[in-house]
Amino acid sequence: MISAILWDFGGVLTTSPFEAFARFEKESSLPENFIRQVNSTNPDTNAWAQFERSAVSLEEFDTLFETESRALGHPIRGTEIIKLLAGDVRPRMVQALKSCAEKFNCTCLTNNVAAGKGPGMTRDPAAHAEVQDVMSLFNQVIESSKIGLRKPDPKIYEFACSEMGVTPDQVVYLDDLGINLKPAAKMGMRTIKVVTEDQALADLEKAVGLTF
Repeated sequence: MISAILWDFGGVLTTSPFEAFARFEKESSLPENFIRQVNSTNPDTNAWAQFERSAVSLEEFDTLFETESRALGHPIRGTEIIKLLAGDVRPRMVQALKSCAEKFNCTCLTNNVAAGKGPGMTRDPAAHAEVQDVMSLFNQVIESSKIGLRKPDPKIYEFACSEMGVTPDQVVYLDDLGINLKPAAKMGMRTIKVVTEDQALADLEKAVGLTF
């Protein structure tokens, strides 16, 4: 019996930062998916991983990311990447969250960094207010930068289940990254990979028995 829903934030309740990465790469004449290449090189110990665990400061991340991207042929300051992280809120997904929150324990589980203002990582005041409105719909928000754990470490899913007071088989989990979903599915969670908004809503309807 499903009693809780875990929601990733970026790429689920907002548009994906990968869209902003692609625009930046095109505008900067960088190879396609170069930023993702940097972030997937040594994924547990690189600058990005350390920053999401708050193991390094923004200044340290800025330098480390430039060093790592330079080693792959195209130096980029880490602060340039931080500017790309905020996406646009998806109203239909937010409405689905509102409906789910009436019947299920809804918790946000997000890898984020301490440079922005919460899970949305936006510095625009109006956009920040919109993100905060979405955050208020959750029972709780679990942020990697605050607890020192990040997806896909299985420990963060164990932590989330403990915080929600449920077992993995009682959880539906939405994320836009398959690498984050795999360990959760192995633990027994029902997982939904968010590829498109329509697909995600259809899959969520089937999982929880609601209509959005």
